[in-house]
Amino acid sequence: MRVVFMGTPEFAVASLDSIIKHDYNVVGVITSPDKASGRGQKIHESAVKLYAKEKELNILQPPNLKDPGFHVELAALGADVQVVVAFRMLPEVIWRMPPKGTVNLHASLLPDYRGAAPINWAVINGDTETGLTTFFIEKEIDTGKVILQEKVQIPDDWSAGQLHDDMMRKGGALLVRTLEVIETGSFESIDQKKLLANIPDPRSAPKIYKDNCKIDWKGSSQNICNHVRGLNPYPTAWSELVSSAGEVHSVKVFRCSRSSTPHNLPYGAINSVDNIQLSVACGEGVVNIEELQLAGKKRMLAADFLRGFNLNDDWKFH
Repeated sequence: MRVVFMGTPEFAVASLDSIIKHDYNVVGVITSPDKASGRGQKIHESAVKLYAKEKELNILQPPNLKDPGFHVELAALGADVQVVVAFRMLPEVIWRMPPKGTVNLHASLLPDYRGAAPINWAVINGDTETGLTTFFIEKEIDTGKVILQEKVQIPDDWSAGQLHDDMMRKGGALLVRTLEVIETGSFESIDQKKLLANIPDPRSAPKIYKDNCKIDWKGSSQNICNHVRGLNPYPTAWSELVSSAGEVHSVKVFRCSRSSTPHNLPYGAINSVDNIQLSVACGEGVVNIEELQLAGKKRMLAADFLRGFNLNDDWKFH
């Protein structure tokens, strides 16, 4: 089959690499345009573009997916199937183009966790299991007929970053199996409405913004630690460290552990400070912050932070 691949970030590279290693004929790679970023406004190429250049693949970077000129270029590639991994929303004229359809890889067991951030939300919600789904793109986002699914376990100490890397590898393998069954016709796609019998109340996975990342110290220690895990390494859970004199520091929290130790302290109060452990009172139990970063400073262990910051009972997390 002639395959056109669409993707941008590192998560998509593993899928493209798997497809290439299984000798599929990738006739084109569609990725986002180069962008200037940083202080020097240096031009950055997407992870998918860098990989495609290394493999000497045909690369297209349309600024506008609705451009008729791009549609002509895409049609000229003569793809039998298109594969989409972590890319933009496609106009209908594009996903309807190939005769064998346009396939998307999604990092959840659809119809659960439709949306932009399924990996983060699965960890934030304390799930012990999630999965991968390949499906045919249709008009409504993440609603198309399912081709294949694979369950993925979530160890209770994993961050979203660790789950991301595990699913990135497994996703490439699932896509190859998907292309195999599409090529042979040995599959029967499943309408997601039928899957709702097993998931009657599917959860959504909307894009995460800074306000979603702030730690709510009124929550339980379990929920707070899940929140921290689910946002590590990006976009990262955060809080404000406030003194009684009104001094405020923004603090990112990358890693923590929990304790069910009872206390009578207000939410966010420093429960105990020593040279090793920074504990914070919350709605149920105590959270031990293990790794953090003050605004403008480097990421560090709590023990290193405590040696350099004069923390006492005048401070609390807000």
